[in-house]
Amino acid sequence: MLHRRSGLPDGWLDIVEARVAVWNTLDDDERELVASIADWMLRHKHWEASQGFALDDQIRVTVAVGAALLVMRLGHEEYREVSAIIVYPSAMKSVGTRAGPVLGTASDDVIPVLGEAHDQRGPVILAWDEARNAARDPGRGHNVVYHEFAHKIDMLDSIMDGTPLLRRRDDLARWVEVCTEVYRSLRDGADRPPIDPYGATNPAEFFAVATEAFFDVPRALAAQEPALYDVMRDFYKQDPAARPSLETS
Repeated sequence: MLHRRSGLPDGWLDIVEARVAVWNTLDDDERELVASIADWMLRHKHWEASQGFALDDQIRVTVAVGAALLVMRLGHEEYREVSAIIVYPSAMKSVGTRAGPVLGTASDDVIPVLGEAHDQRGPVILAWDEARNAARDPGRGHNVVYHEFAHKIDMLDSIMDGTPLLRRRDDLARWVEVCTEVYRSLRDGADRPPIDPYGATNPAEFFAVATEAFFDVPRALAAQEPALYDVMRDFYKQDPAARPSLETS
């Protein structure tokens, strides 16, 4: 069943303070921006639970605030192509034949899927247990909400290529230079922490895992991949490494 909400519910701040750890690192202006975009998302997007799962305020608020964090300085229009947010209780199962681990082979193994982002006016699909745990206990470089909503940001130019809409030519050239170097290094098998090796899958996944690192382990990213941190900071117009740290190592 689809639900249209009327914005942030009574008691939303208690939910956020208790269950979204990054909220407590934001200053007052940032909190106001995040709350405004989360409220917009709850008013204007459809929210749906799957597999007999029941949505509640904790789920909607936690996901909306996490998604809003990414675009607090960019504006809610970055999510204009998000038609709905569909929440599963836990990882979905992906079935079907796909490329195997060795070149020229195929696999039909069932694999868990933590989230999906569909193009055009498609929905964002999330596993709630993963979203809940990442919001409550951040600092490990993984957050399914950041990952899937980064894909929707990437899709805004109708090309899912790991390059979001960049207004200035100089910004685009620098973005391509920096991201291509790290991406190719991952493709060659190099270890580039804190970037998850999954980023070597394709440029779109690289942008999504880089976004996860930028917001979830920003100090590690700034220390180990300063050029990548800089282009992400310039795009998102935020400096999360300057906030109090929630990183685990």
